[in-house]
Amino acid sequence: MFKILVVEDNKNLRKLMITYLKRNNYETFEAEDGEIALDVLEKNHIDLIITDIMMPNMDGYELTSELRQANYMIPILMVTAKESIDDKRQGFLLGVDDYMVKPIDMDEMILRVGVLLRRANIVNQRKLKVKDIILSYDEYTLSKGKDVYQVPQKEFQVLYKLLSYPNKIFTRQELIDEIWGLESDSEQRTVDVHIKRLREKFDKYDEFKIVTIRGIGYKATINE
Repeated sequence: MFKILVVEDNKNLRKLMITYLKRNNYETFEAEDGEIALDVLEKNHIDLIITDIMMPNMDGYELTSELRQANYMIPILMVTAKESIDDKRQGFLLGVDDYMVKPIDMDEMILRVGVLLRRANIVNQRKLKVKDIILSYDEYTLSKGKDVYQVPQKEFQVLYKLLSYPNKIFTRQELIDEIWGLESDSEQRTVDVHIKRLREKFDKYDEFKIVTIRGIGYKATINE
């Protein structure tokens, strides 16, 4: 079960967020400000942080800065009433992974949490072995023996995602949301173009196959 830390000084909002997270099978921790959040992080493994900006003692910007300077790369979703582009820019420059503006839709928050956790899982794994093939997330490469292919970033992320969950069907929209982002203007046809390119490059390998699920999306199968 993923563990989520909610850092918010508004008690009612904090409790509401925790209620929705628990309803979606997340284990939750809470803090009223950044200083308390750091104490929680010292004592518990946390998979993702949801934090407000304006809080007493240590605000969300300071908390994010502290964590990133300490090379703590946990995903951070910032939830705040500050909606100017300068406020968002400051958060992203400090290392925030995603941003929501109050009043927030709780269902959308759950969607964004899920996307951030899946992205983090891909990045943290770093390498994926499929029989004799190795995918390296750090270099965006696919290698087999002496053959090493540099794969464009988005194509690599699509392939890595599919191969990380063999036989799991991903809709085009799921792939767009996870790889291009929830607020991306990319069309679903973009996924089809990337799949076509991947097939052109790697259909010669019999270790795996990318299968089209008509009217839905794609899955990867690992050949026996």
